[in-house]
Amino acid sequence: MLSPGSIPVKAALAGAAFSLLLAACASPDSFGGSRQAASDWAQRRGFTVNSLRAGDFELAAFVRVAERPAATLVVYIEGDGAAWHTPFQPPRDPTPWQPTALALAAADQAAKVAYLGRPCQYLDAEALAGCPPAYWSERRFAPEVVAAFDQALTSLLAGSGATRLQLVGYSGGGVIAALLAQRRDDVERLITVAAPLALAEWVSLHGLSPLAGSLDPATDQPFAASRQGRQALHFVGEEDRVVPPQVVERYVELRGGRSERVAGYNHERYWSRDWPRLVSRARNEEGVP
Repeated sequence: MLSPGSIPVKAALAGAAFSLLLAACASPDSFGGSRQAASDWAQRRGFTVNSLRAGDFELAAFVRVAERPAATLVVYIEGDGAAWHTPFQPPRDPTPWQPTALALAAADQAAKVAYLGRPCQYLDAEALAGCPPAYWSERRFAPEVVAAFDQALTSLLAGSGATRLQLVGYSGGGVIAALLAQRRDDVERLITVAAPLALAEWVSLHGLSPLAGSLDPATDQPFAASRQGRQALHFVGEEDRVVPPQVVERYVELRGGRSERVAGYNHERYWSRDWPRLVSRARNEEGVP
């Protein structure tokens, strides 16, 4: 594991630019900022709050299971979290002030729904001190991060009684979801929202330094077309300046699936408000099982 102070300057620039852009379009109805705030909000909406130890990480895991039977567990993966304060200063705590993926999970009416925070999010001060900032900057999509989520999915699946997965990732969580879908045979559907799926394309577009140590879903080798293609739908806002549509469309060109530009949306605006309609369409459109 990296030392807590390990954060190369060039990689920091990439992380900072992304998070500062996020801060610029954050909405005022934030309900996160701490584990307690997110937990209280989720519990009021029927989620059981827990944590999962996966690899070197402690991941926040909220689960809501209805009484009706279902063979599929829908897992939502959070975005990159709190904004950077300057191009060289990552936040001391990456816990999101606006947990968009949690809002999407709460809006989903599927029988079995789970939410996973990202590494180093939702930790107390002592645990956070031992979590290197590299895991919310240049190594946010590192192999060990993907392996930890893979382990977490297996644990959640076993605990839910389901046999299949749908993965939904918001922003950077969509990158994690895509990498997982490229590795597992039990993912029946991948849905991403405003996700920089072609990292090299995204870095080039913004004139940033690469995220050294992170995997790029557009070029990552453990890929089987049969695991994605028609099973994958990638939403992106027509007005998104953080992850412009061409980044998502480049990924689809390389890996298959389908991208959908949503008029009037940017990186955060309207996704949670309209999610029941969008996710229903994603699950029922022709060509997506």
